[in-house]
Amino acid sequence: MADHPLQVAAAVVCDTAGRILIARRPTHVHQGGLWEFPGGKLEPGETAAQALDRELWEELGIRPTRCRRLLRIPHRYPDRHVLLDVWRVDAFEGEPVGRQGQPLRWVEPDALPEYAFPAANRPIIAAARLPDRYLITPEGEGRASLLAGLRRATERGVRLVQLRAPGLEPDAYAALAREAIDLCRAHGVRILLNAAPELALELGADGVHLTARRLRELPARPVPPELWCAASCHDAEELARAQALGADFAVLSPVQATASHPGTEPLGWHAFAELVRDVPLPVYALGGVGPADLPQAYAARAQGVAAIRALWG
Repeated sequence: MADHPLQVAAAVVCDTAGRILIARRPTHVHQGGLWEFPGGKLEPGETAAQALDRELWEELGIRPTRCRRLLRIPHRYPDRHVLLDVWRVDAFEGEPVGRQGQPLRWVEPDALPEYAFPAANRPIIAAARLPDRYLITPEGEGRASLLAGLRRATERGVRLVQLRAPGLEPDAYAALAREAIDLCRAHGVRILLNAAPELALELGADGVHLTARRLRELPARPVPPELWCAASCHDAEELARAQALGADFAVLSPVQATASHPGTEPLGWHAFAELVRDVPLPVYALGGVGPADLPQAYAARAQGVAAIRALWG
C-alpha cells in the first residue's frame, strides 16, 4: 500500500430546493457501480479548489460560484489509501449533465442513506443531511417556558435540537422529553436527547447526544444506524473516541470565551481548525458562537455552530 494517499476533491452539489446531486460510478473502476458525490483526483500542482472546479466542469459541465470547505476524510480501503477533500457547492453556473455517460440523480438529503456509497462517503452523507445550526436548550427554564421557547425556535428555522436539562430528575426529564419530541415532530425538527441512550430509544427521539463522560464509558455505539448519535468533545482524544464509537457528528468546545464557563481557556478558531482538519466527522463549533460566526466556522471546516442563547433568542 502506498504511503501517500490518493488525494480527491469531492462536492456536495445542492440545488435551490436543497436536493443533492449524486452520480453512479462506472462498473470497471474502483468501487464501481456505487453512487458517489461528484469529483476526482487532484492533478500534480493543483489545489483542492482548482481540482474541484476542473472536475465539476469535466464531469458535469458546471462551474461552482459559491462553495465552502466541508470535510477532509482520510480513509483506507484494502487496496488503497485516499484523502477526500470535500466541499459544499450551494450555487453553480450551467446545468449538470453526465458528460462521461454517468447516470445522475437529484435526491433529498434524508434519502441519501438509501443509496449504496463507498465506505469513505459515510461522513459526507451525514454532513449533507445536517443543518448548520444546532440548538442546545438552556438550563433553568420551566416546562412551559422551555416548550414555548422551543416552539419559537422551530418557527425561526431551527431544525436540529439537543434537549439538555441536567438539573431535572430522570422522571421529570422523561416527561419533558415526551412533550418536546411531539412538538419537534410536528414541526419537522430533529431532537436528540442528552440522556441515557435507552431513554432516547424508548421515547422515539431522533437520536442521542453523548456527554464526554458517556463517550468515554460506552463500549460501542448505543443506538442503531437510523438514529443520530452525537458527542460532546473538547480535545483530539475525545474526537478520536467519537470516531471510534461510530458517532455521526460531534460538538467541539469551547471555541471562544463564554459567560457560563469563565475559567475555561477557549480553543480559538485556529486550534479548532487544526483539531478537526482530518477528523472524518461533521463537527459543530460551540462556545461563545452564534449565527454571526458561521463564516468563520465554515472557514475552519465546521459543520456550523451549536449554541444555547444565541439560537434560543
